[in-house]
Amino acid sequence: MSAHPALAAETQAFIEALGIDAGGNEALWLEALTHGSTGAARDYERLEFLGDRVLALAIAEWLYESENAPEGKLSQRLNALVSRRMCANIAREIGLPPHIKLGPQALADGGTDSDNILGDVMEALLGASFLTHGFESTRALVRRLWASAMSGAAGTAKHPKSALQEWAAGNRRKTPEYRVVERSGPDHALRFTVAVSVKGVGEVQETGPSKAEAERLAAKAFMEKYG
Repeated sequence: MSAHPALAAETQAFIEALGIDAGGNEALWLEALTHGSTGAARDYERLEFLGDRVLALAIAEWLYESENAPEGKLSQRLNALVSRRMCANIAREIGLPPHIKLGPQALADGGTDSDNILGDVMEALLGASFLTHGFESTRALVRRLWASAMSGAAGTAKHPKSALQEWAAGNRRKTPEYRVVERSGPDHALRFTVAVSVKGVGEVQETGPSKAEAERLAAKAFMEKYG
């Protein structure tokens, strides 16, 4: 009997379809796909920590090579391309959700469609790729999976919070104020409701999977309503 649980055949096929050789270390890839709610001895958190840095370096190098833009613009693009939301979108595009190992409660709470979980597991897979095949192979994987996002407009538009702040200043209004109205849901699928207000103008509330995302959505909605 194997000392480690094996990958399901369909998950093995999924990894191979990405152009990845599991490298004879199925336990590592299983770890990358395992959420803490399962109670397993090892979950994806450490690999996600590593994959986050690998992704940032791969995208930063790509941007430096392909775009003749100043540091500020490159940073804006980088932040958008490595964001949890972007990682989650890539995860959905490649069909990752059904291969994630979740505990019963996390599964019932919709963990397979959580931006937080999908983004983390996507990064964990990159961490596993880096440990198995090194940076060059993982960089090639990133360039395949992020090709559409890289060629798109991610990070080129002004961030809604920056746009709102500039609008307020331009209209001689006080700085926008953000406050958390509600925090709900289990730890693996938190939801934040944030209100943004500008004195003398109005207030808007929006909900997102993180405080930062809720603030972004609220600022965007405020500009659509009052800007």
